[in-house]
Amino acid sequence: QVQVTESRGGLVQPGGSLRLSCAISGRSLSINDMAWFRQAPGKEREFVARIYWSGSISVYADFVKARFTISKDAAENMVHLQMNSLKPEDTAVYYCHTRTQSGQYWGQGTQVTVSS
Repeated sequence: QVQVTESRGGLVQPGGSLRLSCAISGRSLSINDMAWFRQAPGKEREFVARIYWSGSISVYADFVKARFTISKDAAENMVHLQMNSLKPEDTAVYYCHTRTQSGQYWGQGTQVTVSS
């Protein structure tokens, strides 16, 4: 069984930074990619960033380019999301997602609040 576990989010002031981490555990993991999505109150879940396990190619939503950076630790089956220059509109529950050869899996989500 695959488990996806996000680190705790938090409260950050506008302009501040926060780093989210996500760990995947399970037997015989064969990861294709890992990604972050987010869902703000009253809105649909939206894509934030993805990194492919082979080649480390990363893609970003337009609204986070140059502010967020996704990276991976393949040895630990972890992905990180470094978020800089945070804005109030970045407030959301952030979800980690992975696609493996056995299927796709979601984490429980972690709250990020950007407010003064």
